[in-house]
Formats: sequence, C-alpha cells, structure tokens
Amino acid sequence: MADVQAFRGWRYDLGQVGSLSDVTAPPYDVISPSQQKELYERHPCNVIRLILNREEPGDESPEVRYVRAAEFVRHWKREGVLFQQQQPALYAYHQEFDWEGSHYIRQGFLGSIRLEEFGSGTVYPHEETMPGPKADRLALTKSCRMNLSPIFGLYPDQGRQVQDPLESAARCVTALQSTDEQGVVHTMWPVTDHTVIAEVRSLMADKPVYIADGHHRYETACNYRNWLQAEGQLGGESTSANFVLMHFVGMSDPGLAILPTHRLISGLPDLTADDVRQTLAGYCDVQDVGTGRAAALGTWEMMVSAGGQDVFGFGTGDGHWVFARLTDSSPMSELAPGQSDEWQALGVSLLHRFILGRLFADRFPDAEQTCRYVHLMDAVLDAQQQGTCSLAALVPPATIAHVEAIAAQFERMPPKSTYFYPKLLSGLVFHGLE
Repeated sequence: MADVQAFRGWRYDLGQVGSLSDVTAPPYDVISPSQQKELYERHPCNVIRLILNREEPGDESPEVRYVRAAEFVRHWKREGVLFQQQQPALYAYHQEFDWEGSHYIRQGFLGSIRLEEFGSGTVYPHEETMPGPKADRLALTKSCRMNLSPIFGLYPDQGRQVQDPLESAARCVTALQSTDEQGVVHTMWPVTDHTVIAEVRSLMADKPVYIADGHHRYETACNYRNWLQAEGQLGGESTSANFVLMHFVGMSDPGLAILPTHRLISGLPDLTADDVRQTLAGYCDVQDVGTGRAAALGTWEMMVSAGGQDVFGFGTGDGHWVFARLTDSSPMSELAPGQSDEWQALGVSLLHRFILGRLFADRFPDAEQTCRYVHLMDAVLDAQQQGTCSLAALVPPATIAHVEAIAAQFERMPPKSTYFYPKLLSGLVFHGLE
C-alpha cells in the first residue's frame, strides 16, 4: 500500500527573504550555466546554492560543492532564513500556465511517501536512470540531509476524491506564491487539518503511484536510506529517511500536459527528402509536405490530426519536410524481443529501435548517430536552418495511458519518452531527513 504522510516542512521565512520568486528555482537538471549564474545573482539565499552549488576558485575537488551546500543549509536554519513548520502538513500545490494558446491549471499536493524498491510495492517507474546523476544526488543528500526538490508522482483519482478535500481546506489557508522565468505561477497552501490529512492518507493507501519525473531522485532516496541502514544510522520505521518528498497529481487532472520531445539527429550525411523516402520505403507511407516553417508546422498538425504513435515528421538539411506513417512495424518483435507490445508500439521506441537503429543504420552504416532533445518547434527550426543537425524528427508524445500500462508491467520507457510541463519548483518546501 502507498504510505503517504504529512510532514513538518522546512520553508523560507518570507520576512527575511522577501519574495518567494527570488529564492526558488527549477529542478537542477534543467538549469543551464547561464541560468545558474543568474539565480546566484538574484538573491543570496536562492535555493540554487543548495541544489546546484557551483565550483569556486580554490576548491580542492568537485565534492567541496556538497560541503558548501550543507553549510548554507545549517547557516540558513541557524539564522532563521529557513524555519520548520510546527504542525505536519500536506501542501496543496497549483501550477498555472499557458501552452500553445491554451490555459492550464495543474492541481496536486506535496507530501512524503514511504520508499519502496521498484518492483516490490505500489510505486512504479517508467523511465531508465543513469548512474552519474544518482551518485551526484546521493553525495548532496548525504551532506545536506534533506530532500531539496520534489519527485513528481501520478495516481488514479477519478472524481477527484483525493484532491477536492485539500482544495476545500486550502481556502482557509494563506497562499504562498512564486512566478518562474517562464511565467508559470506556482501557488502552495500548507494544509494541517488532521481530518483532511487522515482522509487523504486513507484514500491514497490503495492507489498505485507512477513516477512521472524525478526517477534519479527517487532511486537516490532509496540509496540514501540503504546507506544509513548499512551505517547503523537509520532508526525506526517512522524515521524521515524512510520517506521522500513527492508531488502527487491525479492522472485525470485537466491541467496535466505531456509535451512532445523531438529529436535532432547528427552524424548522418547531408540528407534530402528523397533520401528519407528511400530509407523508409517498404515500411512507411511518406507524404511530401513542403519546405520552411509552414511545412514544419503543417507536418506537426498532420501528426496531431492522425493521432497514434505510428506517425512521424522528418525535416532535412535542405529545409524540406515529410510526413511518414509506419505501415509495417513487424521487425520490432526481433529488435525488442524482451519488451511488451505496448513498449514496442511507442513512437520513441519505433523511432530509435527501428527507424534510426535499423533503417537509417542499414542505409548509412558508417554514420555515428547522436541525438539532442528539444520540445519547441522553434528549436527544431533553428537547428534545421543553422545546419546543426542532419535530420530533425518530430515524435508523438506518449500519453498517460502509455505511462500507466508500461510502468504497471515494471518496464521502463526509452529515455526522453515523456516531458511533463511545467517543471516543479525547488524551494517551496523541503523535507528534512535528520
């Protein structure tokens, strides 16, 4: 069962730091070096000093950054910059944003959830992880002894049975608000009502939770707990290190948006639309769309109208765009024999395993393909016009149903299969591990 708990969060004292917008930041893994610098300059207590402490002149090793982050935590606690809430709370959390002309409000709540090893309980991953980020986050957690950023979890909530009691309770609570660089408005309400908390905990107990974002942080939390246990420092079942900070959003929430992650492939020779057509021959129906921005947007509109995971758009270095519908995916059973039918039918799986990994690899055997990932059509067009990619590939986004079906089988989607927008802010509330 999912053991979701209220917790006594650590928060910024707005009387000391002023605006919450000045001290919050996006997740560490989406922050560029220039944005890191800007966040450092924005406020001396910005959370960037914790989640992505920069190297300083004179540092003896990169590990000094973790020590420095922990020093900031201790100093801010001592000076009252950070204070611990007196009562355990669940934190209703809204994100209000615009995307491609539509307005969204994504509603959820922040709480802590008991850690489970994947495959042993009701918490399901859906993407692969890499060892480097987990080692980095584990070193930071060992130093700071705090969950600095929430994991993003999804759960079934037909009828909003879980979220609505929190929404009602939040009306009686002062809102905390931060606006990020992209204009997303993040609003949080600490809910301490014992009756509401008990109702939410009871309703969540029999629900599966699917990790939408933050797989590395979840596995890091498990690794930190296991490290404490090995060191004889874990304590009892109720100790906070057995839990991790998570944001929970109902899978039917109307503000839940999964955006496409398009691919920019380099390493192939200069391609034309004819090259693409010939490479896909026998497996795809290919339709010429045209050249330039209008053709790129038109290709995407054709994909949206067609629906499904078997449609793609390809842009070549000469500015040309084609729409392709896969008509024969039978080689996937050979290329991914250990994966489920649902996994094999994903657009990203078809693109990487079959179209790029087999068709383009067979046609251009000497090419060393590399891939970059972007979400905006403007980024695709810029790369195409500037010649920084050999082939631009528009990919249909996976849906919530895909996440649920694949994660429930304890499978992992290929990297960059989903992009949940907007990202959760770091700095709204922290979960202490001491």
